Amino acid sequence: MLSAGLTLIFSMMGVLNFAHASFYMVGAFVAYSLVGWVGFWPALVLAPVAVGLLGAAFERLALRRVHKFGHVAELLLTFGMSYVMLELVHLIWGYTAVPFTPPPALQGSAFTIIQQPLQGLALVLGAAPPDVCAVSACSTFPLTRLFMMGVALLMLLALWLLLTRTRVGLVIQASLSHPEMVESLGHNVPAVQMLVFGSGCALAALAGVIGGMTFVTDPSMAAIVGSIIFVVVVVGGVGSLAGAFVASILIGLMQTLPLTINASLASLLGAWGWSVGPQNFAYPVLRLRVAELTPILPYLLMVLILILRPKGLLGTRDD
Repeated sequence: MLSAGLTLIFSMMGVLNFAHASFYMVGAFVAYSLVGWVGFWPALVLAPVAVGLLGAAFERLALRRVHKFGHVAELLLTFGMSYVMLELVHLIWGYTAVPFTPPPALQGSAFTIIQQPLQGLALVLGAAPPDVCAVSACSTFPLTRLFMMGVALLMLLALWLLLTRTRVGLVIQASLSHPEMVESLGHNVPAVQMLVFGSGCALAALAGVIGGMTFVTDPSMAAIVGSIIFVVVVVGGVGSLAGAFVASILIGLMQTLPLTINASLASLLGAWGWSVGPQNFAYPVLRLRVAELTPILPYLLMVLILILRPKGLLGTRDD
């Protein structure tokens, strides 16, 4: 969900927004405050709208003024904006996490996977009866995760339809590649760019609302996801929505599946046929377990992508 908004901004404007994760954080905190006034479901709509207006104002008053100086000036401006937003969150909501809980409709389990000793695996909608889980292994899937998946897929589908099947999408795409021609046809290119930047920030805020209620809402949430979303965009291909989707799935698997491997790196290489003798165990890296290497795997993949295919998996842009 985060990568979709970031990809939209770069693919349409050529701006790599370093403050994107900060808009994600602000969306969560704004929704937390709105929930106490209007409830969760109105806040799910109002918080992204408010943050989208904030992003549009930032583009109009600040980013547009440095656009003529190139990408470096834009990166520095958005990088500085991320710290400004972090300090504003500290001033308004404090330094600790806030109790942003899901609404009653999203609490509980979507389904439960039951592994029974004799019958094997079984799937039960909702929560399984306690007596069944007392004699079998039960694994629940929260409703919040299912809701997050559904919103993410709808977001990607809506963006794809907007950019490829509507007149507005054609104007947005043409404003990046041929701005003079679009202006000669009577369209306001600066207004289009402001709309795109605000929409990308609103998508980040929508991800923040859902991520805040699912995980935790605190000022460090931007730093937690800030780096990984750029990895997703680079691996998938800068400017490619399809690439962002594929890279999100791939990196998500890389961050979860290795956690189930408790073997050391040396034993894993030995199982693959590599000769790993006792003398090689003097290298500390070979004594590490595969699960301990999980945090660096996405970044290793990004390095390989930059070396072998700088455009990314599905990217088409050279810059």
